[in-house]
Parts: sequence; structure tokens; C-alpha cells
Amino acid sequence: MKKISVVDSHTGGEPTRLVIAGGPDLGGGSVADRLKVFRTRHDKFRSAIVNEPRGSDVLVGALLVEPSDKSCAAGVIFFNNVGCLAMCGHGTIGLVVTLAHLGKIKTGEHKIETPVGVVTATLHANGEVSVANVPSYRQAKAVAVEVAGIGKISGDVAWGGNWFFLVSDHGRELSLANVESLTDLTWRIRQAVNAQGFPEVDHVELFGPPQTGGDSRNFVLCPGKAYDRSPCGTGTSAKLACLAADGKLGENEPWIQESILGSQFTGKFHWLNRERGEILPIVTGTAHVNAESTLLLAENDPFCWGIRA
Repeated sequence: MKKISVVDSHTGGEPTRLVIAGGPDLGGGSVADRLKVFRTRHDKFRSAIVNEPRGSDVLVGALLVEPSDKSCAAGVIFFNNVGCLAMCGHGTIGLVVTLAHLGKIKTGEHKIETPVGVVTATLHANGEVSVANVPSYRQAKAVAVEVAGIGKISGDVAWGGNWFFLVSDHGRELSLANVESLTDLTWRIRQAVNAQGFPEVDHVELFGPPQTGGDSRNFVLCPGKAYDRSPCGTGTSAKLACLAADGKLGENEPWIQESILGSQFTGKFHWLNRERGEILPIVTGTAHVNAESTLLLAENDPFCWGIRA
């Protein structure tokens, strides 16, 4: 029987399960190199950690690994119910709070090696975490797609550590009561966007009026068809890139992004390259550790490796 040590947390309501011991041997190289090994050789392990019966569709996994960049406090590989993630903003906030909980880091600035590069996270004295994310930008503005059963929808394609299609004009109220219809809409949008020239887009983000004192409320559909309970760190980064490109938000001006639950991230940005529309987004939020546990993987368990579609 294999034992896996994990620590669970949530960031604005979105759960993260950090594997701190018992993970597979991924060899050497960068975290990006080890992600390739994890994806091709250890997908059963991914499923065992986050899928039922131990997990759920909404759970995001994080595998703690040694960084190849020795200036980093940690390396991490993120994954969900259907595969690996390039980056995860809420997960990085959860990682930092968990490392502090375990006594591995103290307040201050810490570098984290991810598959898409090194990010810098600052643990503040009040428990908040600010993540200076990967460079973000808008790839295409006002892309019109024909959505089955809906009609024409227009949105922006942007990179914030993951690929997003961002939509403001959708005619839906962003509330928990509408989660089922919002999920159906965003899933249809993703299929249309993928089929019409942007196969890399795996997140769809809707925006609407704020309800808890922020600047905007969002609904984010993640790759495995679960919605993000947090305001989404990479999605907020993509939004900041679009706002910057349109001249709607200045450097260092705060943008408060509400989730569908009403939890909030505060985003700011610095210009990296105005001509290319490239920014450095900084996203601040709070995570809470809520469990320390040992997962048991027994080969005679018919669902040892999780329930997969």
C-alpha cells in the first residue's frame, strides 16, 4: 500500500491539494521537463490524487518538487481532473500559504519554479499572498465565434499562464443560481472557439457587474468542465492584459476581481513591453489550510487510480 502525504487548502473557495511526500520520481531537469514526464508516465497518479473517490472534479492538485533553479523556494506541477495545467494562480497562493503552515518559508518574497517559468510570490504579514505571475498579453481582440444553440459571441483571446477566451457581452446573470446554465454556455463557447482557430484555449471567462464591492464579477470554466470558485489568478492576469491593452487600467491601479462566490483577488500590473502589449500581472489573495492527510493507494482497490471518464 502506497502512502501519499497531502495538505489541502482553499483560495477564495477554490481547493488545492498539495502533494508533499510520496509522489513519483520524475528525474532531473527543469520543472517543465518533469511536467512532460509526469504527463506521459504518471497520469494514473494524477487521477488518483484529484479524482473520485478521493477527490472531486473541482479539486486542483499540486505536486511539490525540487526546483532546478536554486534561487527558488520550491518547484510545483499543477493538475486537475482531466490533465496538467501550465500555471495556476489560486494554486500558487495556496502553495505559499501551505509552505508557511509547514514552517518551510516565512514572510517575504519567494521564487517558485513552474512549468511556464519562475514566478515570484510575496507572503505578507497579514497572511495575504501576492503573485507576480508570468508575462501576460492579449493575442486577439473581439473574436466573433458562432456558438451552437446560442448564436454569435464575441470575446478576447489572452494568455495569463493559461489560455482564456474572455467574454463580457453574454446576457447572463453571474450568480450561483445560474451555475448550470453558465456551465452549459461556457462549454459551448469553448467548443466554438477551439473549432474556429484557437484550439489552445481551455478556459472561458465571463464578466459581469460586481456584487461584493469589486470592479467586476467573473465566472470561469476550467478545462475539466468544473467552474472556478475563486476569481482565478491566471484569468485575472488575462483580464489585466486586456484592460491594459485597451487603456482602461493604468500601471499599479488596483482591479478587484470577484468570483462567482463573491471572494476577491486584487490585481495590478506593470508594463513589460507596450508595443507587444505584454504586462507583468500581480495578483493578491488569501488561502486557508484546511486539512493534513495521508492518501492510501492499494492496487487491489478497483478505483485505486481514480474514476476517470
